[in-house]
Amino acid sequence: MKKLSISSFFPCYNDAGTISSMVILMDKTLRSITDDYEIIVIDDGSTDKSRDILLELKEKYSNLRLIFHEKNKGYGGALKAGFYSAKKEFIFYTDGDFQYDVTEINRLVPLMDDGIDVVNGFKVLRSDPMHRVVIGYMYQYLMKFIFGFKIKDVDCDFRLIRRSVFDKLVLTHDSGVVCVEMIKRMQDAGCVFKEAPVSHYHRAYGRSQFFNFRRLYHVFRDLSKLWWELVVLKKRK
Repeated sequence: MKKLSISSFFPCYNDAGTISSMVILMDKTLRSITDDYEIIVIDDGSTDKSRDILLELKEKYSNLRLIFHEKNKGYGGALKAGFYSAKKEFIFYTDGDFQYDVTEINRLVPLMDDGIDVVNGFKVLRSDPMHRVVIGYMYQYLMKFIFGFKIKDVDCDFRLIRRSVFDKLVLTHDSGVVCVEMIKRMQDAGCVFKEAPVSHYHRAYGRSQFFNFRRLYHVFRDLSKLWWELVVLKKRK
């Protein structure tokens, strides 16, 4: 376990109420797992106090690395910054809103055997308002149907991935559909997955950037383009 080399990162957008706790708990958790780790926070143009908090944390945590986007690049843009700037052998990431418990990385690490490329979390129970739960389940089944996903939960942003996967994986989308793109490209590239159940909690601070009608329209527009690119055009080759 002490030989494990991990980059852990969080995308952060107006997560001032949670990001400090996440960094502190992540540092404590990783120190119990390995001596070789880094924590990266990508602040994607936050307009609250997130950046001030992160700069204070940087003075106390030597393993913390900060990436600041002066303008919001979108969820995909933040994830790409994390994936392609990570320096360690394995990459763990989750969102900065604390709806996942970072200590549950301990459920993923033991499953990362030789020959495994991705350990993907899946939500045991989604702790969101009922309408979001219903939309979430509909989204999951739709994604499995049109993209042929074999994993249980493409929407669970709690993953441990070999960094070498990104040596050949090129992500192109900056919106929230980047996770669909990433898993589809990984699956098509022959990456080997394992899955682990993880907890999901109510949002304690801020509000979702995904569940509004304008955002949903753009997501399904981007999903249509992605489906055409990765499914239809691929079949025609």
